[in-house]
Amino acid sequence: MPIVTPSTTLQDEQQLMSYMLTLLKKEQASLVDAHADGVAEVTQHKSDVVSQLAALARLRHGALASAGFEAGEDGMEPWLAASNNAAARAGWDQLLELAREAKELNRVNGMLVARQLAHNQAVLNAMRTPAATGSPEAGLYGPGGKTAGFGPSRRFVVG
Repeated sequence: MPIVTPSTTLQDEQQLMSYMLTLLKKEQASLVDAHADGVAEVTQHKSDVVSQLAALARLRHGALASAGFEAGEDGMEPWLAASNNAAARAGWDQLLELAREAKELNRVNGMLVARQLAHNQAVLNAMRTPAATGSPEAGLYGPGGKTAGFGPSRRFVVG
């Protein structure tokens, strides 16, 4: 069984994080194109990658604890300083940069999701509002296929 050090998982974590960036970019393209199936497809892959990243981080944390350092992200810097391992330092720095990129893409994708939700809500609200004919019965088709009024409007006029 190979010896596990805090740097053992870094290459695998980098590869997974790079794949996560690819998924986030694909998700972003699907959000921009309003392609719901594309978003749903990416979501499952993202969940799998997050699980794999968490498992690798647990291994790294365990190795840090075994080496006498804090078993978490905060233990990496002291371990790197003590180990004086240039390759591990470069790998850690690259992983942190990939994580920053993923965080930013995820933030932007969240904004796109919020924008799409607001648009969908506006469309739904417009569909629920009776047509401006003055007739309370004017509206959209109800579940029975007949036009249905939705009662008085609850919008307020300010002016």
